[in-house]
Amino acid sequence: MDQGTLFERGPREEAGPAESLPPRIGPKRLRHAVRNQIEFQECSLDSLLPEEHEARIVWAYVCGLDLSELRSRIQAVEGGPGQAPADPRLLLTLWLYATLRGVGSARELNRLCAEHVAYRWICGGVSMNYHTLSDFRTQHVELLDRLLTASVASLMAEGLVTLDRVAQDGMRVRASAGSASFRRQPTLEEALAQAEEQLRQLKRELDADPAASKSRSQAARQRAAEERAQRIRAALEQLPQIAQAKQPKDRDKARASTSDADSRVMKMGDGGFRPAYNVQLATATDSQVITGVEVTNTGSDLGQMAPMIEQHQKRYEEKPKAALVDGGFAKIDDIDKVEQGGTTVYAPVRPPRGSTRDAHTPRATDTPAVAQWRQRMATDEAKMIYRQRAATAECVNALARNRGLQRFLVRGLRKVKAVALLYALVHNLMRAATLRAAAAQMVV
Repeated sequence: MDQGTLFERGPREEAGPAESLPPRIGPKRLRHAVRNQIEFQECSLDSLLPEEHEARIVWAYVCGLDLSELRSRIQAVEGGPGQAPADPRLLLTLWLYATLRGVGSARELNRLCAEHVAYRWICGGVSMNYHTLSDFRTQHVELLDRLLTASVASLMAEGLVTLDRVAQDGMRVRASAGSASFRRQPTLEEALAQAEEQLRQLKRELDADPAASKSRSQAARQRAAEERAQRIRAALEQLPQIAQAKQPKDRDKARASTSDADSRVMKMGDGGFRPAYNVQLATATDSQVITGVEVTNTGSDLGQMAPMIEQHQKRYEEKPKAALVDGGFAKIDDIDKVEQGGTTVYAPVRPPRGSTRDAHTPRATDTPAVAQWRQRMATDEAKMIYRQRAATAECVNALARNRGLQRFLVRGLRKVKAVALLYALVHNLMRAATLRAAAAQMVV
């Protein structure tokens, strides 16, 4: 008997092929789903989320912010009447994390707050509704702008970000308006007359039956008619500005949108023309941190460089030492102004049309600053520095696109800027985590 066994083993039989085994008769034995079984699970929301989850990073960032400006507006107090609102930190964290995950709809975010564990962890049992979420996203543009300044300033204080070289690029993002919503002045005036007549008709109905004002459907009709008339008036107010940007012969063809009066038809990256906004992002080349954000409804990037440089001066009391822009920004007046302000411009020089003259040779009409720019861009050093523009700006644009910045779901320049600032804050938050981790490894 084998020392390692209790009983003697019989002779071992060789297993034959599977075909030689007799078939088993009877119902197959499987593990089936049982979803009506009552179970008790001992767990908390905190235990369902991994320690390194991105939602925790966003929450930790928001908890470190000074949001007393938002808390001071809350009217509910202990022992007083009224329902307690949600903590502003929850709302800001929800939108930052939703932006990070590519969620741009308030209704979708509201659904996720009830179904997705990460959003449920952020809420921590606090109920949400899409009206509150939608309003919060666009009501605090100035606060979001200050948060962007503070986030970059803190990284500059840590030595992780500098303004030595800043790359700027414009990104056209589709607006929440269709091409069919653009109308010329006669059509808009006719539509406004119809809208005002509808309002007068509704008023006559209310005067005839005052009790109808309490009807939910009647109130919805009244509100829809007022909003339609307001949108048409906004479109008519935008027409002079739109016409001024056109050639004199085409000014009578100016059109404005009745859905989003601030939007403009722009040429997109695929060559098509659609209603859009121009999002201007400035990024530090050494860290890929967004240092400046602006939103315009001008399809061209001409004239956008100087305002962005001034924005840096206001934000950080410091101008970038060098500005890297593509040929669309190369406006002579802007280059002269920026260069005289102490910022070196790196932008490609456009070759002259219909001439064989060297584009880098200064012209008789050039100012000293513009002449230096032309000569500088002919050097190999300037060309090497300019290559950092695409590696920085295009990468940041691609990340924003991947996070859902394909089309704005809000309307108006102010609201669109709020969404753009959320994207910038999220981008900087993730970059800050990466930069600090890299700095910690270097210290070790």
